[in-house]
Amino acid sequence: MGQTRQMGRRRFCGTVLQGAVGVIGFPCWVAGKGMDMEVRWILASCMYGRMDLEIILPEVHKIGARHIDIWPAVHGNQREQIDEMGLDAFQGLLDKHQVQVGILTRYDLGPFSLDSEMKVAQALGCGMLVTGAKGPKDLVGSELKKAVREFAEKMKPRLDLAGEAGVVLGIENHAHQLICSPDSMKWLAEFSMENLGIALAPYHLPQDETLLSQLILDLGEKLFHFYAWQHGLGCHEERPKEEELLQMPGRGELDFTPLMAALQGIGYQGWIEIFMHPFPRGIPILPAVDEVTAEIHRSRRYLEDCMRKG
Repeated sequence: MGQTRQMGRRRFCGTVLQGAVGVIGFPCWVAGKGMDMEVRWILASCMYGRMDLEIILPEVHKIGARHIDIWPAVHGNQREQIDEMGLDAFQGLLDKHQVQVGILTRYDLGPFSLDSEMKVAQALGCGMLVTGAKGPKDLVGSELKKAVREFAEKMKPRLDLAGEAGVVLGIENHAHQLICSPDSMKWLAEFSMENLGIALAPYHLPQDETLLSQLILDLGEKLFHFYAWQHGLGCHEERPKEEELLQMPGRGELDFTPLMAALQGIGYQGWIEIFMHPFPRGIPILPAVDEVTAEIHRSRRYLEDCMRKG
């Protein structure tokens, strides 16, 4: 771990993520126009609701990944399951299924209360924590820029600890938070330290392929994580399942081709996480484990086609 602390963010992420899709039967790269990008998939535990980790972990390889993103309540409860079984027992499960923890998602803790979770990440060899931002809402222009700068300054003690633990912090652009607009993300990228960046969720932004692909290019190496997730018809009220699934890549109206081309254009080295929220939170996106896996697999094939076209 001491060696990891000395790595730059780009080299560190590349080391932690190495081999994320090197599974027999799944491509490790997709040819694009002008360059190749190694695609690193990661599976969100909450896509399976509150199913047991023993059930979810065998699915990781089936979607072409080797890493899992662990979510807590209310979206799942796999983080709580880890606390119940203990780190040693959880590590045994990971070893059994040849899976690694890539991300611990902790929106519940927020950006200023991650100290203990960094130690858990370090113990598990997990390279990233994802959370939201804290600060005033509904700002624009110079007021927004000032607030983002202040947030970045307040994060510095946490980032020092993150560096010691060998982890990076990704801030998601969640709606109605300080970091939610393209301007706020670009300013955070400008003001942040090396191990603080953006976990980009297209769901929370205008469904404009040009805007989204340009934002990816603007963020560059400060883009730490990418959710393959579109708005569709939203996720805050009960809908027929076919309407709810419009959040998934390849089902809704958003064309991911220019977004994938932009990721290729910046030489993106992070994970791609196929994602959606069911309603209500805490249930799997589809009733059966094999149905969830098949739906994620379908979206992955669509994204691979986008990358070939891009």
